[in-house]
Amino acid sequence: MRHHYFSEEPFQLESGEILPNLTVAYDTYGTLNPERNNIIWVMHGLTANSDVADWWPNTVEKGKFLDPDKYFVICANVLGSCYGTTGPSSINPATGKPWCGSFPKVTIRDMVKAHRMLARHLGIEKIHEMIGVSLGGFQAIEWMVEDPDIAENTMFCATDSSCSPWLAAFNKSMYMAIRTDPTWGEPRLDAAQNGLATARSIALISYRGPFAYNMSQKDAEDKPDPFFHKVQTYQEYQGQKLCRRFDVYSYVRICESGDSHDVGRGRGGLKKALSRIKVPTLVIGINSDILFPPACLEELAESIPGSRLELMDSKFAHDGFLIEHAKINDIMQRWRKERQES
Repeated sequence: MRHHYFSEEPFQLESGEILPNLTVAYDTYGTLNPERNNIIWVMHGLTANSDVADWWPNTVEKGKFLDPDKYFVICANVLGSCYGTTGPSSINPATGKPWCGSFPKVTIRDMVKAHRMLARHLGIEKIHEMIGVSLGGFQAIEWMVEDPDIAENTMFCATDSSCSPWLAAFNKSMYMAIRTDPTWGEPRLDAAQNGLATARSIALISYRGPFAYNMSQKDAEDKPDPFFHKVQTYQEYQGQKLCRRFDVYSYVRICESGDSHDVGRGRGGLKKALSRIKVPTLVIGINSDILFPPACLEELAESIPGSRLELMDSKFAHDGFLIEHAKINDIMQRWRKERQES
């Protein structure tokens, strides 16, 4: 069920800039039990929304690891998005028009600050299980480092404790593509559509990797045009599909938040910051992920005391956590069972 939290108080960003107010869109599933100890907080990836059942199919179901009959599942849309939380598509009270490109940059820490405000609003002092995937993993790790007592258990999947040069290179390539669009910067939400579509094409390469592309986009042996490849229309379609549901300014601001990510910043480095996480932690990597390769997840797990690393076998690279829901479910259920038995 979709809800909205609104705060009339000014919201100060890490940069020092101030938003005049804050709206956070969030979805909930299931029922909070009387003991208030069945809360699972899920944090979503780049262009997803707060409806976990929408972007993570076959997970919010009876018998699955986000079973709404057992758990009270919460997911909040991130700051800077266009799915209900304050972002570039929101109305700037000073102008009466959407912020568009004038919306200030936000960091992962700003996103977590908004999550924490929502948690206080809901009277949540303890989360049973915190789950963060991809960019959502950035937020979950940051939250746990900032407030190590907030959750009893946590899972980080296909993510990292800081923005690697590899990720920053992909992001920079997307910004360069977007800014070649002559409509970039125009104060309208349909600006730079061609640039956004091109950026999405770049991103998809990092999400799927060679195995998935070669498996799903293979050409027919008797194709009449030697210059045509099936994947060309796939890339164009996926770019256009994103443009129908997202605006370029939200896309850039959220990607830039990823650039800001470094839980060790101002905390004595990554290892010192991650050592603050003391609760049972499951780190899930995907063996074919080229955006967050297994070595990143291995290093993350090694830096969190007592954590457990699971490398999932998948041909779908970074998107494996979205597609291989049965494998994720098995890993999560096994981890929970072992915790209960220990």
